[in-house]
Amino acid sequence: MATVQLFTQFPCQTRVSITPNSKSIFKPPSPVPMSSIIHRPVFSTRKIGVPRADFRVRATDAAGERGSALLAAEEAIEAVEETERLKKSLADSLYGTDRGLSASSETRAEIGDLITQLESKNPTPAPTEALFLLNGKWILAYTSFVNLFPLLSRGIVPLVKVDEISQTIDSDNFTVQNSVRFAGPLGTNSISTNAKFEIRSPKRVQIKFEQGVIGTPQLTDSIEIPEYVEVLGQKIDLNPIRGLLTSVQDTASSVARTISSQPPLKFSLPGDNAQSWLLTTYLDKDIRISRGDGGSVFVLIKEGSPLLNP
Repeated sequence: MATVQLFTQFPCQTRVSITPNSKSIFKPPSPVPMSSIIHRPVFSTRKIGVPRADFRVRATDAAGERGSALLAAEEAIEAVEETERLKKSLADSLYGTDRGLSASSETRAEIGDLITQLESKNPTPAPTEALFLLNGKWILAYTSFVNLFPLLSRGIVPLVKVDEISQTIDSDNFTVQNSVRFAGPLGTNSISTNAKFEIRSPKRVQIKFEQGVIGTPQLTDSIEIPEYVEVLGQKIDLNPIRGLLTSVQDTASSVARTISSQPPLKFSLPGDNAQSWLLTTYLDKDIRISRGDGGSVFVLIKEGSPLLNP
């Protein structure tokens, strides 16, 4: 009986039996037209998307961003091209000035203006934080440092001229070597100073010279005798003594081998006077512009740069 009571809790319908002679109390459903089934969509086909006004705003913003990026890229390219033009103009202006010694006042003014323009476009605002660019050998191309002019002046030592002035920076060991190479009919020689440098600001380094070095002369086996020499503005004809000078050529070879085998002469540079500082106002892979204490300017070109041969 418990089982019967359990099942009676659920509602159920009594099955009605319909005989052929009896009338059905149920009315069959009306037929559904096939057209309504075929043409009526099951799912909604209405598109869901961003309102047109909002889409136009977003498209305009994207186009504006692309336009701004393109404009910035064009301006960057123009800036690089302008800097390269200024560098080339500066190198052309320095040509024939003998590192500034023989530059006229007009040429100095032109060079000064180009230097100022380049400094305003310095691609390395913190040179001491880009030591990899400072590293290497730099050739002095121009200076306004008047104390260097007597060294550059021709005719102080007959037949001898300054062939090259360079500065070599070793950023790994924080050392600087300034070198002056002389050339004459008998060969070449160099005088250099070795120094340590300390970083004092993003643009400035303090230099302390520690040692001077007189290099071993590199003598030649043959002597090139010019027709004349200039001493204190006076030309001296060497033709009358050409025979005497030629006789020296026979012993030049043995002297060259003897002297060239000697070690360089080194001497210390003590005292506070052996200190200086240097401010780098422009730096890239080709050119370095520096200003020293006293307002003097130095333009140096990296060894191997095409700007050395304008």
